[in-house]
Amino acid sequence: MPNTVVRLGPAKFLRIPGEAIIGAAVLLALPRRPRVAVAAVSGALLGAMTVLNALDMGFHQYLGRSFNVVLDWSLFADAESYLEDSLGRTTTLVAVAGVITLVVLVLVLLALSVVRLADVLARHPGTATRGTLIAGVVWITCSSLGLQVSGVPIASDRTATALKVQARRVADTLEDEAEFRKVARVDAFGNTPADQLVPDLRGKDVIFTFIESYGRSAIEDPVMAPGVDRTLQARTKALAGAGFRAKSGWLTSATYGGSSWLGHSTTMSGLWISNQQRYRTVMASDHMSLTGAFEKTGAFDTVGVMPGVQKSWPEQKWYGLDKVYNAFQLGYRGPKFSWSTMPDQYALQQYQERVHGKRPTAGKSRMSLLILTSSHQPWAPVPTMVDWDRLGDGSVFEGIEAAGSEPADVIADTTRSRQEYGRSIQYSVTALTEWLERYGTEDTVLVFLGDHQPIARVSGNHASRDVPVSVVAKDPAVLDKIADWGWTDGLRPAHDAPVWKMSAFRDRFLRAYGSTPHPSRN
Repeated sequence: MPNTVVRLGPAKFLRIPGEAIIGAAVLLALPRRPRVAVAAVSGALLGAMTVLNALDMGFHQYLGRSFNVVLDWSLFADAESYLEDSLGRTTTLVAVAGVITLVVLVLVLLALSVVRLADVLARHPGTATRGTLIAGVVWITCSSLGLQVSGVPIASDRTATALKVQARRVADTLEDEAEFRKVARVDAFGNTPADQLVPDLRGKDVIFTFIESYGRSAIEDPVMAPGVDRTLQARTKALAGAGFRAKSGWLTSATYGGSSWLGHSTTMSGLWISNQQRYRTVMASDHMSLTGAFEKTGAFDTVGVMPGVQKSWPEQKWYGLDKVYNAFQLGYRGPKFSWSTMPDQYALQQYQERVHGKRPTAGKSRMSLLILTSSHQPWAPVPTMVDWDRLGDGSVFEGIEAAGSEPADVIADTTRSRQEYGRSIQYSVTALTEWLERYGTEDTVLVFLGDHQPIARVSGNHASRDVPVSVVAKDPAVLDKIADWGWTDGLRPAHDAPVWKMSAFRDRFLRAYGSTPHPSRN
């Protein structure tokens, strides 16, 4: 059994497994009681490997990577929450119960199956021995000659190889934990005095915004790109009419298909945070975030608007945010849009009313961090723009949500998923840039980017991990500071625009706006 959906096919199962031949030889040599015990344990282990293969398939489809047996168990709670928000509590409970039952059945039935096969071998020792020897000779011959069926080797050691890969992955994970702690202690700007951090942005209204799942595929995939490109061109023109200019490039995200917080923290930390272990390490460290640099200056009020946060969020301290508005503090009385607690347009209007429309503390300017959610999968139903003056408490979205697509229908249809994903990106980009056109000032500096690509079912099995990033401002001096970055004018980065690792952004941004490195090595 392969560990990715794209490798599934009949030829994968027309193979001679070397482990089965060795297993048959061992079982033939054992007395009854040890034979039954070894067969049962072997069957259960085979069941466990089957479950791990299935988990690998799911993780490759959704997150573009294999399942990590050390780190990824905590993600099942997030998956359950996502299903509940998308499909409802009853459907989720049935699905979870079904998965648990299936896993137990796989383990139990495979154990019983191997015990039964061991008994068959024991009842026919002569035939079984000859068959095992013949199979062994055939396996060695096929392996030596490299014989294949439809490009797949006939001689297989898939299970043994998978066990080695899993063992190596566990060892690498444990080793990485210690190594990353050392890396996180090194910070090029860790000892930079407050007056030498972002001096060229003093007095500016700086806003960092993440658009959920906004990836390169939205701009370059033939299904999604036409609509998204039209939106980017139209919004670039509209912003230019309001006096704003933009430059755009690409960042390679540390995550794919989900785990957005890894993309957020990678951008803000300047570290490659590609798993939950690294995330926990950096959140518990003194490594300075980009947003924390603004707090350290003492010259900025720092605020976060997080409509996706629905529980306590201790990360606020590491991000250096004086105040955070979560999903329950924005006064929303409208319907949820699947996982998204509220439409981006509403969240932005609340940001305007509660934060941006008010004066910062005397003698300070403001830095804000916004994380938008409307383009989160399953992309159904997708909100539509309404008149900004009609937003109220969000009740205006009742009819829009009711008329939208059903999540189950979109999840089950790859083409519709891609289409609705494209629509959601158009909506989020439009909401953000209309807000900027409506409320931005001479001092506003907007940096917005994607956190990761959408899942493989939408972006494709061979998509990059690149996401667009744009800097928008009225003040020409702001964009002049990044003129040597080689970015494309406007909101749509060119195909061949520079591509940086997402972890490179923090230090490049700090240097561009006048920060002086003073490294720390704790």
